[in-house]
Amino acid sequence: MPPILIALLPFIGALLPGLLVRSGRSAAAISCGTTTLAALIGLWLDAPEIIAGRPVVSQLNWVPMLGLSADFRVDGLGLLFGTLILGIGLLIIIYARFYLSRKDPAGQFYTYLMLFQGAMMGIVLSDNILLLLIFWEITSLSSFLLIGFWKHLPEGRQGARMALTVTGFGGLAMIAGALILGQISGTYSISEMLTQRAAIQASPLYLPALLLILLGAFTKSAQFPFHFWLPHAMAAPTPVSAYLHSATMVKAGIFLMARLWPVLSGTAEWFWIVSVTGLITMVLGAYIALFKDDLKAILAYSTVSHLGLITMLLGFSTPIAVVTAVFHIINHATFKASLFMGAGIIDHEVGTRDIRRLGGLRRLMPLTCVLMVLAGLSMAGIPPLNGFLSKEMMLEDAAHEPAWAFPVFATLGAMISVGYSLRLIFFTFWGPERDDYPQKPHDPGFWLWISPAVLVVLVVAIGLMPRTIAGPLVSVSARDVMGMAAALPEYHLRLWNGFTPALWMSIIAVAGGVAIVLMYRPLRALWAALPHPDAKTMFDALWWGAMRAARRITDRLHDGSMPNALAALVLTVMGTAALAWFTGQVGPQTRPMLPADPISVIAWIMLMMGTVCMLLFHRNRLLALVLVGIVGLIVSVSFAYLSAPDLALTQVSVEVVTVVLLLLALNFLPKSTLLETRDSLRGFQAFVAGLAGLGFGGLAYAIMRRDSSFESIANYHLANSYTGGGGHNVVNVILVDFRGYDTFGEITVLGIAALAIFALTETLLVGTSSRRLRGWVYDQPRAGDRHPLLLVVATRLILPISLVVGLFIFLRGHNEPGGGFVAGLVVSVSLVMQYMASGFAWTQDRQRVPYHVLIGLGVVAAGITGIGAWFFDLPFLTSTYGYFRIPPLEKFELATAMGFDLGVFLCVVGAVMLALNSLSRIARRAGQSVNIDPMDIYHKGPTESVREAGQ
Repeated sequence: MPPILIALLPFIGALLPGLLVRSGRSAAAISCGTTTLAALIGLWLDAPEIIAGRPVVSQLNWVPMLGLSADFRVDGLGLLFGTLILGIGLLIIIYARFYLSRKDPAGQFYTYLMLFQGAMMGIVLSDNILLLLIFWEITSLSSFLLIGFWKHLPEGRQGARMALTVTGFGGLAMIAGALILGQISGTYSISEMLTQRAAIQASPLYLPALLLILLGAFTKSAQFPFHFWLPHAMAAPTPVSAYLHSATMVKAGIFLMARLWPVLSGTAEWFWIVSVTGLITMVLGAYIALFKDDLKAILAYSTVSHLGLITMLLGFSTPIAVVTAVFHIINHATFKASLFMGAGIIDHEVGTRDIRRLGGLRRLMPLTCVLMVLAGLSMAGIPPLNGFLSKEMMLEDAAHEPAWAFPVFATLGAMISVGYSLRLIFFTFWGPERDDYPQKPHDPGFWLWISPAVLVVLVVAIGLMPRTIAGPLVSVSARDVMGMAAALPEYHLRLWNGFTPALWMSIIAVAGGVAIVLMYRPLRALWAALPHPDAKTMFDALWWGAMRAARRITDRLHDGSMPNALAALVLTVMGTAALAWFTGQVGPQTRPMLPADPISVIAWIMLMMGTVCMLLFHRNRLLALVLVGIVGLIVSVSFAYLSAPDLALTQVSVEVVTVVLLLLALNFLPKSTLLETRDSLRGFQAFVAGLAGLGFGGLAYAIMRRDSSFESIANYHLANSYTGGGGHNVVNVILVDFRGYDTFGEITVLGIAALAIFALTETLLVGTSSRRLRGWVYDQPRAGDRHPLLLVVATRLILPISLVVGLFIFLRGHNEPGGGFVAGLVVSVSLVMQYMASGFAWTQDRQRVPYHVLIGLGVVAAGITGIGAWFFDLPFLTSTYGYFRIPPLEKFELATAMGFDLGVFLCVVGAVMLALNSLSRIARRAGQSVNIDPMDIYHKGPTESVREAGQ
């Protein structure tokens, strides 16, 4: 199965629960389980190729010039993590179906879960680091939704906010580090980047890139000092905790370090930062877990400890340590997911997770006891379970490190791990039965224990037959972590390796762990007497301090004063420009002045006069609008004079549309603007504005009088407009082909702006605002013939002509001045004229096409046109064209860019008309009368052809 399909299947599965929620909880779970199983099967269909050393690749060009491509690749490491994500995800889906209460919205839960699963699959299968960053951030957002799923719990909301803040902060750092790596290596392809080890480590930017990427990895994988967020994430439902703590969220940082291990490891900086951080996290997490009383809290801090163990191994930078790290990733996922689900079972059936209220459950819940005891002993590293094997290998690796602290503290961490594991087992299941359980304990039904049982079977099977079950996956994964060219070290996955240093360290750890459990009461009293810095308190203090500082800065800078905001903007621009001007090299003038003909001089004088009059009479809003229109028309003439007919046509159309919309908006405002600025301040503002104008004028003069030191991209567009885009109109080809992605973003923003105007209008038409509009009175007399016969008849005649002209401009745009944007404006003007002639409300009542739909269709049409290029292995929005002859017509051209231009056209028409509709609805609610007939001619005697709004 193509890797891109494997990555997309969970996202497809995320759509199904919402569609099937009315069919019941089981339908939602089955749909998610089916897509997850399909992705898992598809992943393992390629396993023979991957194990043989031939990664499976899917490539989809997006913007290759910028290094943006949707490249997916499944190698050994991707196979390992993909198996954990999908395999444990399938078990979690089954478990969650019977764990969640009927009051919990199952459709919403499974949607969040599948979004998270898809984001994790995107991370482990991405072969482009920019694409990986996108999925990385999606994991932060989807985990926020999962952790805060129980919105009614304050701890759930706070845990979600804490996780999003910490991992989001690390994600920002990681983005910077990934971009630096891309610049050093000259590529954003991960597989190509991994071949640039020497160049990356020799670069002076290696250390900044390393620190930034490790910051992202450490925050995501809860490494010290960012470990505090993970235990607070246990406020999520237990299925979420089991998934996040075993195979997904926290393993993302581990995966990133493993993926970039070939190019980042092997230096002193990597060794000391990664290994020491992992060692501290391992010991600190185990120490805190030992004294927690909540089952999930014990398991959460044990997750922190084991993540530190894996991080320390990756920091050692030795091939055998990589093998151990990969092996422990598998083992930790199996026993930790089963333990979390076991804790959920106890909470579900007993009604509490507090270890102080438990005990004596081995006879009341024998099946649960067997499952959790086996998984717990594996977590403690007791033979013959799988946790023992990787713990032994870890201790052996630590024993061979030159620094004495590593074997000593690794043994200490293993000892405490034995302690909290045995405490969890014995304090929960042994001891006398109690008579004050919140609920009567009993084993759950089949569907609630089958998922942890499958994982416990793996815990035992891997421990007894490691080479058979886990061996192939460990070897292929470790090989791809080290790099395809590296040779695997000699290692043995077996229970008995002789009397090695690791054996004696393990014996010390087990004996010490048993002693910890036996002496737990005095140790607990000692722990209670010691001071304990509370990370949550520090986080809250930092959070609220940052919020207060941000609010003070925001209130200071955004005080609602437009002059202050503009002054800050202009002064910043001027300061930057002055710095560049006086520190740069302007160079001598190389171009002569062109002669100024009388027409150009007259147009320039009119432009200056219009601008000056605008400054002098801007308080009269209607006059200011007229002056703005005059300036715009002169600019349009200038475009035409300078051989830019496309720009001239667009500018004229924009002027007409904006003047009409602004006239309607001014209808709700006073005639003049209040004088709010002191004379002295106005003088200063005039000085700043004049200085800025002179600066921009000087910059334009300097550029036009000198030859540029770089080759303009205009020559490329002129040379390739016809051969590459199939059009003679260079401007249009640029908009729909060469820079089509920019245009796609612009029409999307235009549609969003129109929808925002509509949404704001909706708020004005309800509540207090609506009542205030009802009492609004026009402050100027109205004409007696607002809808004259001549205007109505003329617009009716002009409408079909305008539509034909718009169609003509649309069709000719690829080779002559025109295109979808100008055609949309022309059609909008023809429609606006109908509103002006017969009244906005009268025309709107007869409107049959919803403008929201036009905007949506426009964006979809443009997007589908761009996606179509992918099927021909071309970048997004790459157009193609051909010439056709249909008798008796002459030969004509058809280009796929027409579909994109159609999207632009629909967006423009929809946005303009939706804005007009929104403003007209305000006028109607304000009391503007609505004419019954299209013109002010009475057909029914003396009765006025007018009705009040709302009647």
